[in-house]
Amino acid sequence: MTLLILPLMESVADVADAEGGAGEWFARHDQQLVSFVLSFVIIAMFWISHHRLFAKVERVTVPLLCISMAWLLTIVWLPVATAMSGRFSDGDAVVKAVYVGSMIATCLVTLATRLYLARNPELHAISGTELRGGTAVDIAMASLFAAALVLAVTVPGVGYFALFLMFLVGPVQNLVARRLGVPRRA
Repeated sequence: MTLLILPLMESVADVADAEGGAGEWFARHDQQLVSFVLSFVIIAMFWISHHRLFAKVERVTVPLLCISMAWLLTIVWLPVATAMSGRFSDGDAVVKAVYVGSMIATCLVTLATRLYLARNPELHAISGTELRGGTAVDIAMASLFAAALVLAVTVPGVGYFALFLMFLVGPVQNLVARRLGVPRRA
């Protein structure tokens, strides 16, 4: 996550070299700062989810390690996508696709991890209900990120505000969980 800050660090040096002040820096890099904070929160969310999942994994196989490396690749890529979203035009559909698509990829790799673990119960101490519940979260998140991507790219003026759809993760997760037969929490 520390890589997220590097583009901002460079921009501080650029403004300082041009004998600008902190106020100028904040004014010139407000979009970059918003991208940084949003991405920090999203990456933290992905890390916490990954940590919780692997807290009950007792053994790692080569395929599980490969899936985990794919997940890590998506996480390491996010600062690049964040830098692009903070530096390129808000109207650039490719940048939006790269940024939101990166988060879809992370969700899908997490889903692949859960599916692999569901097929290999000897590797972990996660109940089937927990795995199905996590699967519901992964599907909900991937679906909402995909909807946000479509909105961001196709509806003028919406842009990254489409990511506010992520506030619907809970209700969408509940719908998916019902379809997967996950019992309701008390």
